[in-house]
Amino acid sequence: MSVALPSLARMRQAARESVSGLPRAYWWLWTSTLVNRLGGFVAPFLAMYLTVDRGYSASYAGLVGALYGLGGAVSAVGAGVMTDRLGRRPTLLVSQSATAVSVAVLGFVQHPVAIAAVAFLVGMASNGSRPAVQAMMADLVTPEDRIRAFSLNYWAVNLGFAFSATVAGLIAEHGYLALFLGEAIMTLLCAVVVFVKLPESRPVREEPTGAAATAAEPEVGLGTVLRDRGFMAVVALSFLVATLIQQGFVGLPVAMGASGLSSSDFGLAIAVNGVLIVALQIPVTRFIERHREPTRLLAGAALLIGYGFGLTAFAGSVAVYALTVCVWTIGEIINTPIQMGLVARLSPTHGRGRYQGVYVLSWSLAALVAPLAGGAVIDHFGADVLWAACAVVGTLTAVGYGALVRAVAAEKREGDGDGEGERDGVAGETDRPVAAG
Repeated sequence: MSVALPSLARMRQAARESVSGLPRAYWWLWTSTLVNRLGGFVAPFLAMYLTVDRGYSASYAGLVGALYGLGGAVSAVGAGVMTDRLGRRPTLLVSQSATAVSVAVLGFVQHPVAIAAVAFLVGMASNGSRPAVQAMMADLVTPEDRIRAFSLNYWAVNLGFAFSATVAGLIAEHGYLALFLGEAIMTLLCAVVVFVKLPESRPVREEPTGAAATAAEPEVGLGTVLRDRGFMAVVALSFLVATLIQQGFVGLPVAMGASGLSSSDFGLAIAVNGVLIVALQIPVTRFIERHREPTRLLAGAALLIGYGFGLTAFAGSVAVYALTVCVWTIGEIINTPIQMGLVARLSPTHGRGRYQGVYVLSWSLAALVAPLAGGAVIDHFGADVLWAACAVVGTLTAVGYGALVRAVAAEKREGDGDGEGERDGVAGETDRPVAAG
């Protein structure tokens, strides 16, 4: 008992430290994220719905998934600009309302062309909220708390996902229409939370006068973002990581279905991803925050993700598939808060929407490329070749992160020589201005 009590006290203290100091508006944003993900039934089961329930090929399922990703890619940058110009709150409300309507329609359409077209609209609507959520989070939280805030939000995403994946697999056994309607209702509820509880957080640009005008943050355009070489390197590596993780929702369900496993089997295996993130995300983030150079962990995370999927080639049962999910999930847990914190620090105050939009674009393009590549590789070469390719991509990504860390370290040394210290090997304590676009 004397040993257990101090341990319990330490756990309670760690929990308090993990959630303390964040503003009330952040927690309402966190709540809206949780509600949204509790109802995220459709995307994880879309490929299995098309191949098992509707009888389409893996290539067609890959095409629909790619159109879903294309829709997200189209909206990512546009929603980023909208987030900066109109505000975070209007962007969230438009995106969530459109998602609720389009996902309900997707459950009723029958023609393959109609399914593909509506899937494009669902991807476009659902992805439109991501730049606004991430920009609002950066607005609300101080720089030193951002890794923790992004981690807690990602924890909410996966808490909801762990529930929705497990429940959706059971619901799908009795018909997929309930999945589409259930997600539509939960997304509308999320919009209600935003409308009632969340204030607008977009920073107000004050027009400086006199000497202050020369030090003001320049206007930020899309060209500014694209010319930011350090940021675009992060975006490129994010794309590779996202392409790998997407295979958990594209290649994995198709491969499990081809092995004779059911939708509920896939639901149980992939739910391990959410459960593990719920269990480990916060303690791992506390370790990351104490690490002197957290960006150095990104290469190891990429290897875990790539080789976790590579090990799927040896899976034949639900238990072994779940074990491979554990491996790449640990890499995801390490990668996500570091990368999102890095993006937030590289984003200037009045360009957060655009920067977040381009970052989200990397995930949207991955959602476009991964289904096409995964479906085609499985159809023509088999699933084992896909998993081997994942290991190769993970290795290349790790090499890229290693080069990024070295470049950041060199930049830091130059900054220290000029008297401009940096924090955690990413960016300065304040958001850095950039050249006008």
